[in-house]
Amino acid sequence: MGGLWIVVLILVVFGVYAVITYNGFVVLKNRVNEAWSDIEVQLKRRYDMIPNLVETVKGYAQHESQTLERVIQARNMAMGVKNENVKEMAANENVLSGALKSLFALSENYPQLQANANFLELQRELRDTEDKLQAARRFYNGNVMALNTKTELFPSNIVAALFHFGKRDFFELADDEAAAKQPVQVKF
Repeated sequence: MGGLWIVVLILVVFGVYAVITYNGFVVLKNRVNEAWSDIEVQLKRRYDMIPNLVETVKGYAQHESQTLERVIQARNMAMGVKNENVKEMAANENVLSGALKSLFALSENYPQLQANANFLELQRELRDTEDKLQAARRFYNGNVMALNTKTELFPSNIVAALFHFGKRDFFELADDEAAAKQPVQVKF
């Protein structure tokens, strides 16, 4: 009879552990989803700001249409990625950051543009958005790290496998684009 109680006690302990671990995975998964939502909000803000920025620059730099078209094309490419594909989205964001750098480098050739109130306000807002986007990426990657770590640790990896909690991708810059690792310069 004592052996039966030990088996029942072990099963109860394992059951309680499984429930607690499962709930921990749910919390981590929801934190990752919330963090991803924060990134999406900042990306949308960035995407909405870019056409205004391009239009402001276009008035001063009409013969620089190739640079302006690249910025809009990069924006449209970045917006077209499905939210589930973190790696592709990060790669497209790297292209967009590079295009924005070209736009700001172009604007340095137009002193009257640098003094334009609309351009200065857009520059300030973009800097603010880039800072918020960087913070959202760090928050997302921190939550992904916590989820991935718990998914790999024993014995929680057993619960993860049983309930199909998988690892998530980090939102990171592409290693092959050294220029993308530099922040977008909006300082004049």
